[in-house]
Order: sequence, then C-alpha cells, then structure tokens
Amino acid sequence: MPLDPWTLRWVAKPVTRQQGLSILERDKFRCQYCGLDGAVSFENALVMGVDFVVPRAQKGKKDPSNLVACCRPCNVLKGRRAFGDFEEAKAYVLEEREKLRKAWETRIPIASPPKVTGGRHRK
Repeated sequence: MPLDPWTLRWVAKPVTRQQGLSILERDKFRCQYCGLDGAVSFENALVMGVDFVVPRAQKGKKDPSNLVACCRPCNVLKGRRAFGDFEEAKAYVLEEREKLRKAWETRIPIASPPKVTGGRHRK
C-alpha cells in the first residue's frame, strides 16, 4: 500500500491494471468528461486513465459505477473535488476547460511559419 502524501496515511492502490483496462474498454477508450477518443492515436492513448467520480479522498469506492475513463487534463481539472453526481462533475470540468481555452487563445499569438534566412542551397 502506498503512502498518501496529503494525509500521510496508507491507502490502497487506486485500481489494478486489469480493472483500469476493463473500465477503459467499457467506455470505449473515450474520456467521459471531454470526449477525447483514446483509440484514435497513440498520443491520445497515452493520456487516458481512470477517474474516481467520487474521489478516493472523499471515500469514493473502487466500484465500476464510480469509475470512468478520463484523459489526464480532465482528471487534473477535476482533482479531488466532490460533486453531487457525474453530470455535475462533467459540467465543472467542461467549464474549466473552456476558461483555459479562452485564456490560452487570448494570451498566445498564433505562430507564423518560421522564415528561412542565411542558408545556401545547392542544386
């Protein structure tokens, strides 16, 4: 059992590899919050995991009804917050994603292609 750095208590492992794979297969490798399809590409598959709808920190159970396929960004946004139900958690995550998207779009200029300078090309 690993040590929880927040509470300094021993906790059971979140889910086994087989349990996680079972949840991902049940949800067709799609994030249940934002809809990211983990089966589309290797890069998408790398960010997929399993989320506790009711967080373990809030006594959430390792029961399939409390577990959903989730991408890492959504998992980080949701964090250890407790919600009344999955739909409330989903609404929160999508709202936070939209806030971040708008902030990113307004603060980061669209990059133009790099210019080629000073190079000699032989034919």
